[in-house]
Amino acid sequence: MRLIKAFLPPVIVFVAAMLLTECVVRIFEIPAYKFAAPSLVFRRMGAFRADLLSSLLATAEAALSGFALSAIVGVVIAMLLSTSRLIQRAFYPYTVFFQTVPIIAIAPLLVIWFGFGFRPVAISAFIASVFPVIANTLSGLLSTDPALRDLFKLYGASRLATMLKLKLPSALPNIVTGLRIAAGLAVIGAIVGEFVAGTLERGAGLGIAVLVAKRSGDTAYIFAAVLVASLLGLCMLALINLAGYLLLRRWHASEQA
Repeated sequence: MRLIKAFLPPVIVFVAAMLLTECVVRIFEIPAYKFAAPSLVFRRMGAFRADLLSSLLATAEAALSGFALSAIVGVVIAMLLSTSRLIQRAFYPYTVFFQTVPIIAIAPLLVIWFGFGFRPVAISAFIASVFPVIANTLSGLLSTDPALRDLFKLYGASRLATMLKLKLPSALPNIVTGLRIAAGLAVIGAIVGEFVAGTLERGAGLGIAVLVAKRSGDTAYIFAAVLVASLLGLCMLALINLAGYLLLRRWHASEQA
């Protein structure tokens, strides 16, 4: 019942939006090269399902690798920053670099340093997704109840024990929030990386699929690739939500509603 309540409303909205779009395209007779009708997009997805699946797997591999790296590195950096206000003031502004520098601007450098293929795409996904993990984890660590911190100090707990047994568990809701944001950004970073670091052939990634379809003027295939990329992001978000539910359901109000 919980799953039905969670998935039924967005499915209804999606179906209604597709039907409305289909009607608008047919009524106004919009050319397919400008805006493909949903029916044409789904037919193209069926006709090229093998190519799209191959592209999806390539993008998913890079996005998941970059996301996993951002989760580990982001939490570790946040832990280090939380140990000292001086360290935080000195180094936190530099973490904003990952959020403010456009990936498309530094992607050519990634190609120069790492060549074409998987590595620059995964690193692009990492750069795009690491900052939300750092920011949200740091916020959670710094928001630990001062009374509990004093209690741990009173009982002589080491800084490492306080971090692992108090601060990190207290920051879990913030960490999950950061990972939710990072999941979508990892897919975006991977696709942008593919625009620059990929090879122009079908099956090399969803970003490459978009570029190939653009060159041939296949608008429907572009929409199909974008839809599959969105589904990848939604699947990653669903996994994070499931992990957050399992971790927080027993004690945090956000997962008890």
